[in-house]
Amino acid sequence: MIVIFGIKEKLNPIKAQLSDVIHGCMKSVLGMPEDKRAHRFIPMDKEDFYYPGGRSDAYTVIEINMMAGRQVETQKQLIKTIFQEIEIQLSIAPIDIEIVIKEQAPHQWGFRGITGDEANDLKYKVNV
Repeated sequence: MIVIFGIKEKLNPIKAQLSDVIHGCMKSVLGMPEDKRAHRFIPMDKEDFYYPGGRSDAYTVIEINMMAGRQVETQKQLIKTIFQEIEIQLSIAPIDIEIVIKEQAPHQWGFRGITGDEANDLKYKVNV
């Protein structure tokens, strides 16, 4: 699951395209299937969204929650690919993007009535 935070006036107009960009990166780097998009957008009022100096109102935070197992180099490639594609496709500079990957053990995920460590029919690999 991916959660995206930003100032609503900047985030709302680009939600669909940003979702496409992020999911394209997830597919190309992690091998995620097309139908495994789980994005949650949190558009915020400017007065509720504090961010570091030197950033513009386009500042966006992307939290990627995933089952543990991806190699460090794979995770780094995902982060760098997202920075690159957002800049190319949405003209948002990397200085205005913050990405964090949060890993949880498979047994800490619950979906389809089972836990992630019980799922043996995933259409993608976790250990890449």
